This record gives sequence, C-alpha cells and structure tokens, in this order.
Amino acid sequence: MGKSYDQDFSILSEGVKFEGKLSSNGNVRIDGEFEGELIVNGNLTLGDKSKGKGSIKAANITCGGSINGSVEASEKLVLDTTAKIEGEISAKILVINEGANFKGTSNMNKETANSFEDNE
Repeated sequence: MGKSYDQDFSILSEGVKFEGKLSSNGNVRIDGEFEGELIVNGNLTLGDKSKGKGSIKAANITCGGSINGSVEASEKLVLDTTAKIEGEISAKILVINEGANFKGTSNMNKETANSFEDNE
C-alpha cells in the first residue's frame, strides 16, 4: 500500500484506561479502553478486548474491539469478526469480515488517502 510503517510500536495493554489525545508517527496497538482522539500516522490495531469512544484517524486500522465514534483510515480499514462499531467510518479500502457489527454511515473515498499530519 505504498508507505512502509516500520517505526516503533506502542502498546496500551488490557486493563489500561486512557483519556485525552494520543498522537503517534509509529504503529500503535490498543487492548485497553480509551476515550478521546487517536491520531496515528502508521498502523493502528484495536484488539478484541479494546473499547473506545471518540475520534480515530490512522493510515491503516484493524479493529477487533468495540468503538463508538468516528473511524477514519487514510488507506485501509479492516473490521475483524469481533468488531463492533457504532458511528461513522471512512476509508480508501474497507474490509468487513463476517461477524463484524457496524451501525452507522460509511464513506469510501480516494480523497481520504491524505496523511493526518496536517490535523495535529
């Protein structure tokens, strides 16, 4: 998909609760709970135990958890079988696996393919 995201990897483990704004130029994995804004210019993985509320923006997103809010991937958004999303999703490429639960609106737009660096 063009860019390589081999930078550092940050992890918020299960049992960790985060509130506020998180920005990263590397890859991030979240297995805990968060509320607020996530801006990741790499890959974002939301584990099947993750729970979130707010705004999420990343280059590539794999979601297995429960999200209430907006999810925007500049490249690819994958909803795993355990994903539960309520809100707005936007991606250049959208993959919804059997068993995923999505309630809301979706937008697949090539214009989404911009970096989120301008939004910081």
